[in-house]
Amino acid sequence: MPKITGGQLGSRKLRSPKGTQIRPTPGRVKESLFSILMNRIEGARVLDLFAGTGAIGFEAASRGAARVVSVEAQRDVAHAIEEAAKNLGIDGVVTVFPAPAERALYRLEGPFDIVYLDPPYADPVPLQLFRLMRERSLLAPDALVVYEHAAKRILPEIPGYRSVREEVYGDVALAFLATEA
Repeated sequence: MPKITGGQLGSRKLRSPKGTQIRPTPGRVKESLFSILMNRIEGARVLDLFAGTGAIGFEAASRGAARVVSVEAQRDVAHAIEEAAKNLGIDGVVTVFPAPAERALYRLEGPFDIVYLDPPYADPVPLQLFRLMRERSLLAPDALVVYEHAAKRILPEIPGYRSVREEVYGDVALAFLATEA
């Protein structure tokens, strides 16, 4: 069972609906991610695409994010994120958008300071989502997009973005990307 690793809600456990195909970000990866993002989280606007259990968004809210939007296509999973946000007392910060990521990007209002993108590892690199985030002006000028993927995957060049950091934790890799000027 995943749990929040830091901030005001540190060590609170999260439940996910039974029978769903969710792959939570491992705890040590989450801790490392938020250690890297430490100076960016306070007051940040965070978009969590493919939210799953909602753990990344809850972690951001726990550490001081001003706004978190969790996008999850599976309605029962999205409902579980909403319930968890209420139970944690952060439903004023965390908004759940129950829709596929691409559809959500057409309807969301930005800008966001941090975007966490964690699609199924077997899916191709979501170049369309990267394009839409730029076209729809969903990214703040100094936004950081974190793309979680299988460590064995070699990322192609992503048009309009430049790599600023890459971290590998066993089978999991995090690519930190910024928009090109």
